[in-house]
Amino acid sequence: MAFGARGWRPRSLLLLLLWVTGQAAPVAGLGVSSELQIERRFVPDECPRTVRSGDFVRYHYVGTFLDGQKFDSSYDRDSTFNVFVGKGQLIAGMDQALVGMCVNERRFVTIPPNLAYGSEGVWKDIPGQASLVFDVALLDLHNPKDSISVENKVVPENCDRRSQSGDFLRYHYNGTLLDGTLFDSSYSRNHTFDTYIGQGYVIPGMDEGLLGVCIGERRRIVVPPHLGYGEEGRGNIPGSAVLVFDIHVIDFHNPSDSISITSHYKPPNCSVLSKKGDYLKYHYNASLLDGTLLDSTWKLGKTYNIVLGSGQVVLGMDMGLREMCVGEKRRVIIPPHLGYGEAGVALPFVTCVLSPFQFSEYIHAQVATGKGKLAPGFNAEMIVKNMFTNQDRNGDGKVIAEEFKLKDQEAKHDEL
Repeated sequence: MAFGARGWRPRSLLLLLLWVTGQAAPVAGLGVSSELQIERRFVPDECPRTVRSGDFVRYHYVGTFLDGQKFDSSYDRDSTFNVFVGKGQLIAGMDQALVGMCVNERRFVTIPPNLAYGSEGVWKDIPGQASLVFDVALLDLHNPKDSISVENKVVPENCDRRSQSGDFLRYHYNGTLLDGTLFDSSYSRNHTFDTYIGQGYVIPGMDEGLLGVCIGERRRIVVPPHLGYGEEGRGNIPGSAVLVFDIHVIDFHNPSDSISITSHYKPPNCSVLSKKGDYLKYHYNASLLDGTLLDSTWKLGKTYNIVLGSGQVVLGMDMGLREMCVGEKRRVIIPPHLGYGEAGVALPFVTCVLSPFQFSEYIHAQVATGKGKLAPGFNAEMIVKNMFTNQDRNGDGKVIAEEFKLKDQEAKHDEL
């Protein structure tokens, strides 16, 4: 780079080629001022931080002489120039010119010879007593002493619990560089990013930035390179890049969690409580922690019917339905390890109408391939028959594809 410390050899041979073809070489000192000149061509509306001495910056530039003849450009190499400011790694004029710049700011800088390469120049590319003009666009800055910064965008009014080390989080994110360039997004994959926090599964900056969040919270986490991907970068993330993550927390739990039960209504006269072996008929609304509705028996106009303790529902639901009164209303929160685990559920491929016999064959095939199990100690055919009745939404004696789709949580038949 033509503005590196004295002794650097620029790659460009443009000046030499111009002399060979008979064009005039730049006139050293033409219209020269002895002072550094800075013209701010573009300044972004938002500038939370400017370059200070000791910062590490990444920027693009085009270097020309006073007559407009180009001698160097970072754009030609498709790579930013990355350097510390104020540590003598640049010519004096550039060291001064970068101070106070905002990310995405553009400056035209004219550097006199006494703040550039002086009377000696640099080999044949930059003659002695040459004034240099740089068109500079700042893309990134940080300081090696920086920690992460967290900006809370949306925090729910009700936050019963905040994330802590060891929790498993599901969240969406947009990842950008400091200049706004998008490098990744979970939204583009239509799937949350799921990980443990505080266990080293993500970069250190995210491990720290995801602590203390609420379900439904949106926050911005700015991660310096030494807490991100360092000097090497990764994929389309350049080396020494500051990363900006805009996250939306969808869900989290801890592997040690049990179910959570909140009773919203309990009849005053309740002498009989539900127990294993009881036949239960109940209504429910099922949703994710962020409020996304999964299923509702109210919409179907029929109850869900099971034998408690028979393995017809996930373990957490079986636990949550015990010791209930007739008429009681409660909320049951089930962690994944007592629900559908890490795999979740997927809809079976149903393209035709299933009779009770075909449905039974399908269930037994699921059991045979290890995708479900029938509760021991109970009549297997009675369990399957009861499952068919629940799956037959309209009660017409057959199950079609749409009826599988109506009840997402039974699709893979983890209740077997």
